[in-house]
Amino acid sequence: MRLGVMAALFDGMPLRSALALCREIGLDAIELPVGGYPGSPFFDAAALLDSEARCTGIRSMLADFRMTCSALAVHGNPVHPDRARARADHDAFVRALHLAPRLGTDVVITFSGCPAGSAAGTTPNWVTCAWPPDFLEILRWQWDEVLVPYWAEQARAARAHGVRIAWEPHPGFCVYNPDTLIRLAERAEHAAGGGGAPVLGANLDPSHFFWQGIDPVEATRVLGERGLIFAVHAKDCGMDAREGAVNGWLDTRPYSEPARRSWNFRTCGWGHGDAFWKPFVSMLRRVGYDGVLSIEHEDAAMGLEEGLRKAAAYLQNVIIRQPAQTPWWC
Repeated sequence: MRLGVMAALFDGMPLRSALALCREIGLDAIELPVGGYPGSPFFDAAALLDSEARCTGIRSMLADFRMTCSALAVHGNPVHPDRARARADHDAFVRALHLAPRLGTDVVITFSGCPAGSAAGTTPNWVTCAWPPDFLEILRWQWDEVLVPYWAEQARAARAHGVRIAWEPHPGFCVYNPDTLIRLAERAEHAAGGGGAPVLGANLDPSHFFWQGIDPVEATRVLGERGLIFAVHAKDCGMDAREGAVNGWLDTRPYSEPARRSWNFRTCGWGHGDAFWKPFVSMLRRVGYDGVLSIEHEDAAMGLEEGLRKAAAYLQNVIIRQPAQTPWWC
């Protein structure tokens, strides 16, 4: 395994400076944002797509620092009921599919998106339970009429470009846990004609599972045994047991009020220690994942560089760089 970084945290910093800091810290890979919610902090993705010389320049810069591009990040909602918003996020996603091979990666990370509750809806509608019965009708419409057709089309496009699409399960979007990811991947792949290795899979971020009551290690097993883990974010989550016991874990109180929330994003090792991280990376190896753990810093208690350095230092002692030739689980 290798350590990398999800580079949205470097917004406002030149790419060369970000790469120098990553190399100093001991990171080997960088996940480049190219649109959607993170935006594109280092370059104009559309202009980059039109210039092979610029793509070559970025690949050369990565090589100068002995870094690789682990993935392109284009988190957005391409099935948003606002057509202008959906079109912008879709266009950014399509650019990422074209850019990925030219920047040295075959993984594009995004969200599944969330449509409205009907063709007449104007805002995304995330359904969280199966009753009253109209909620099930919303789900049927979202999946049958929007999600499966859209992602089947994107699966065909991904195959044409030699790229894999890694959905990041996240509450608020229709793929938020292993079950929804597996079902949408299977249905969309089937609608796309299937054949060959899957191109629809997961960017596994354990922090989003903690606050849904999901065991990330078991989620890794279930997704990994199906060959659906394409990328991994390394981000931790601190749980306030008292708030969780009273109000549960799905918390809509703003991030700006951490003392009131039942959970907060934390630097790796500051939410959960070795009792989680060592079994987690061991399970990743067990299911065959030997890629990048991409550090995503969103800890409001630590500055950018402090949080990144502490996460990297902690994970250096947790990751498995050279697994035994005869795995212990055989």
